[in-house]
Amino acid sequence: MTGVFDHPWLSGLFADDEMAALWSAEAQLSHMIAFEAAWSRHGHLAGLWSEAEGASAATAIEAVSLAPEELRDGTALDGVCVPALVRLLKERTGANAVHKGATSQDVIDTATALSLANCIDLIDQRLARLASELEALELKFGATPLMGRTRMQAAMPITVSDRVQTWRLPLLTHRDRLAQLRPRVVLVQIGGAAGDHAALGAGADAVCEAVASELGLSPTTKSWHAMRDGMAEAASLMSLITGTLGKMGQDICLMAQQGIDEITLAGGGGSSAMPHKQNPVLAELLVTLARYNAVQLSGLHQAMVHEQERSGAAWALEWMLLPQMVQATGRALVVASNVTAQITWMGTPDPLS
Repeated sequence: MTGVFDHPWLSGLFADDEMAALWSAEAQLSHMIAFEAAWSRHGHLAGLWSEAEGASAATAIEAVSLAPEELRDGTALDGVCVPALVRLLKERTGANAVHKGATSQDVIDTATALSLANCIDLIDQRLARLASELEALELKFGATPLMGRTRMQAAMPITVSDRVQTWRLPLLTHRDRLAQLRPRVVLVQIGGAAGDHAALGAGADAVCEAVASELGLSPTTKSWHAMRDGMAEAASLMSLITGTLGKMGQDICLMAQQGIDEITLAGGGGSSAMPHKQNPVLAELLVTLARYNAVQLSGLHQAMVHEQERSGAAWALEWMLLPQMVQATGRALVVASNVTAQITWMGTPDPLS
């Protein structure tokens, strides 16, 4: 069985094709090749090869066609795909100005940072759109009376706006958090064998800045091989975003209960056994995705615990968890927009109507 994001039928509920494409094997491979080309192009700044030799290698690397499956056996042998990648690049380009002075983690972490950069942009766009959609919902129904409920019991009258603001306002804060996160994770990874730039000598900073600039990333003065707080922070923000959307979904599920009837949704899910039912499928999915990310988050915090200058075990755990958390977040934002569009009524029913 494959994961729910690409399962033959479960993907109908969970898949986000646009976000998945940013984490696809093809995208990751493209990012790794871009790193290797940039490395070859700027390696002369550290005396690794001549400028002409590096430029020629970079052009050849960019023209190489590789299928992700070609890295499978090498990954099984080496635990990472980069040794196989470098071997194939050298074979197909005939160039020698390839990869020297870099290490596998430089390549893979930089590829991850490039995917994260694209995902941050997409998530920010979706947060902005959803906030606007919820604001429109407030304009339509905001003054309508609604029973406020504390601990799931009727409390005091409020308005629809009071409840919708608890869904909308955190989205604005999450956009601020995304902006703050970007400079901490959209970083080139360059450390070399032991993370100390030793192979680059006095040219280390020049190479880092040039490679980062070419790839649209920020340079660093110290590699983050074993400092994974940025990845954990990214995962934490994904869980915060889906948590906010999960609260929205939980509220909608409760408001849609028969006998409560504080919200009316167009569409919805049917039951194979009870034709009279209209299940709040999308609202439920928001709750599921929020709980999924909350569970995965502990794994990313475990992945912060690297031993010495590099960990294979902790690092690989990130590969298993972070892309899925980002995809869950992307899907939750799409679902939240879709369920917002389904809302045709909000408010406390008039008992005399």
